[in-house]
Amino acid sequence: MKKILIITTIGGFLPQFEMNDVKILMDQGYEVHYASDFSNPVYELDTELLKKMGIRLHPIAIRKSPLQFRHNLHALREIMTIVRKEKINVIHCHNPIGGVLGRLGAVAPEGLPKPYVIYTAHGFHFYDGAPFLNWLLFFPAELLLAGRTDTIITINREDNARARRHMSGRLKAVYRIPGVGVKTGRFAPDLNVRQRVRKSLGIKEDTFYILSVGELNHNKNHEVIIRAIASLKDPDICYGICGKGYRLEYLEQLAKEKGIEHQVKFFGFRNDIPEMLQGADCFAFPSKREGLGIAALEAMAAGLPMISSDCRGTREYMEDNVTGYVCRSGTVSEYAGLIRKMKENPLEREGMSGACRKAAENFNLDKTDKIMREIYGSLESERISDRLL
Repeated sequence: MKKILIITTIGGFLPQFEMNDVKILMDQGYEVHYASDFSNPVYELDTELLKKMGIRLHPIAIRKSPLQFRHNLHALREIMTIVRKEKINVIHCHNPIGGVLGRLGAVAPEGLPKPYVIYTAHGFHFYDGAPFLNWLLFFPAELLLAGRTDTIITINREDNARARRHMSGRLKAVYRIPGVGVKTGRFAPDLNVRQRVRKSLGIKEDTFYILSVGELNHNKNHEVIIRAIASLKDPDICYGICGKGYRLEYLEQLAKEKGIEHQVKFFGFRNDIPEMLQGADCFAFPSKREGLGIAALEAMAAGLPMISSDCRGTREYMEDNVTGYVCRSGTVSEYAGLIRKMKENPLEREGMSGACRKAAENFNLDKTDKIMREIYGSLESERISDRLL
């Protein structure tokens, strides 16, 4: 049987984003192995369910930070052992550290060729406007690792163009997919759901309710929205955040210091995001860096007008004054002005809602599914069968 090893840094990444890929692989006759850190999932993780689906799990010591060198060196050894012991034919790696270790760990099992290696770049750390240090560290590393990669999959136009320009000579193929894909039908607006959700959350119907979904970290930049709301001094604005992360205490304290703790709600990790989105009036997506931003696309599929940052990922779908407002400067004052403008223009929000739903269809799961079936199907022409016993 053909065997593929999927490697991610975050244990919950596969069940959150890659289950459709797993289905495609199983349909094509692959035995799916999954290696990750299962001890601290950012997303919901049910390892027993994955096992029941027939996925072979391999806990490894991989860590998100490259500074945790000892853990990641140990994880590399574990990956090499898995590849040799299980006689892995294909490796598909994700996330920056997962991408590094997966490619370095692609050793030849005894008596077999080296596994075919696919890397999905969910956003290169070097990009237009990135700090010079990012270019200094990550760009040369990616060029070197391209020599150990057969196929790179990108999720935005900027990364795709850069991969084709600088790495295609070392690769067999470069693809672009519209992210992991959104099941847009799950997010269709429903007035009855809106009323029920707001009631359950204690949000009045006439309150302007902004929602964000994402890990509570520095990059997701929830802080700027809290500061912007505080500067408006408008008690009829509420801000909800779904997600967990190391900045929770800091953000809670910031809201308290600004005197708006009653206007900011921290909901933690939620597995009912389609319903949570229904209760909001708009979606805030102030990330400093995004490869694409699946949370924003889900919000758009729910018809929520956007207030977003201007970054590589959001440029794939945001059209200023059409799908929402783009904050060019990223300053607290500009975000505050855009929040006020969004709140005071309900008719404009209604028009943006339709534009958002239309734009989200470009990232429908069916489009991603079609490309991924092509990618995995093309492996047969790469003589993957020769990598079997």
